[in-house]
Amino acid sequence: MKNDHDLQIPNETLDEVLTKLKEVNDTLKPYLTTLTKDQRRTIPKMGDKTLTFVVNSNDYSRQHPELRPSFTSQEDYDIDVADATGLLPVKDILTLLLSQVDDTTMLAGSEAYNHSLLFYNNTKMAAKNNVPGAKEIYDDLKARFPGSGRRRQPEDN
Repeated sequence: MKNDHDLQIPNETLDEVLTKLKEVNDTLKPYLTTLTKDQRRTIPKMGDKTLTFVVNSNDYSRQHPELRPSFTSQEDYDIDVADATGLLPVKDILTLLLSQVDDTTMLAGSEAYNHSLLFYNNTKMAAKNNVPGAKEIYDDLKARFPGSGRRRQPEDN
């Protein structure tokens, strides 16, 4: 059986990463916002195509305050542009990291599940052949096997 995930991450490394991620979270927490599902759905979004428009508009607003709407402030505008653009490299690193962590978790989980299925089937065969201790292990695993719950009987009409 091919095993693509064969380098275990040491617990010390995981502990160090978790400590650093918590530190990053704690550092950014006062500045971050959580949106509701409705807000995420309805607010205008700045993407790659609108980034230049936003940055240029902010520059022009600073240069030509007479054109800025009277009910807005340049200070608020500057804060929004600075954070929207300043967080982009952080977002890029976290997006890549999340993708790689997700892929590694998925691959390791898939391989662990395949190993489990092989062990389960081998234990099942051993139990059928009365290998000592195999039946108890098989019965325990059978009860925990995904989809092995009670199956509904078809209803008679």
